[in-house]
Amino acid sequence: MNPACRSAALALLAGVAASAMATDVVVNAVALDKPTRQALERAYGVPLVPGRYWYDPVSGVWGQEGGPAAGQIHPGLRLGGALRRDASRGHTGVIVNGRELHPMDVAALQRCVRVIPGRYWVLANGVGGIENGPPQFNLAQLCGAAGGGGGGSGTRCDNYGNGQFNCSNSRTGIGMISEGGGKGAVFVDGKVLMTPN
Repeated sequence: MNPACRSAALALLAGVAASAMATDVVVNAVALDKPTRQALERAYGVPLVPGRYWYDPVSGVWGQEGGPAAGQIHPGLRLGGALRRDASRGHTGVIVNGRELHPMDVAALQRCVRVIPGRYWVLANGVGGIENGPPQFNLAQLCGAAGGGGGGSGTRCDNYGNGQFNCSNSRTGIGMISEGGGKGAVFVDGKVLMTPN
C-alpha cells in the first residue's frame, strides 16, 4: 500500500475508533460526548462501561436500559436526553419521576413500604410524594427502619433534620451523607465517589 493510501486508511480507522468511543455510552437515548464521559470517570474514579443506560436527574438513580435501578449518583447532572417512561420497560403502574418502575424496583420497595400504583416524585434523599403534591414520605427512613442494619435490605439511615442525614447499606457498602443545603457525598466502601459542586 502506498504511503498516501496508508495514511488515509489510518486516519479513517482513527476516526471510526474515536466515533465508536464517543457513542459507546448512551444515557437516556443520547450518546455521551467524550468530555462528559471523561468528567464522569474522573469524578467517580472508575471507567464507564460501554452500554445503554437510563438516568433520573431528580433522584440520581440510574440503571441499564430496560432494567431496574442499579445505583445512585449525584442528581441534577446533564446526562443524555430526557428520562423516558419506558426506560426500564416496566409495566407496574408505578411511575417515579416519569419512569415506570421495573418489577424488581417495586419488589425492593415492597420490602419496606406498601407500593400503590400511581405517579410519584422522589428526591435523592428519599423524600417524595404524589406527583405535583407535597412531601408525604421518606424512603430512606422507611427502608432504613425496615432493614434494621441487619438482615433485610441492610440499609440504615439517621435523620438529623434540616436536610442532614447519613444512610448506608451494610450489604452493598453504598452510602450517602448530607449536611443540608446541597452539601454531601456519595460513597462506596468508605471511598467518596462524588460530592456536589
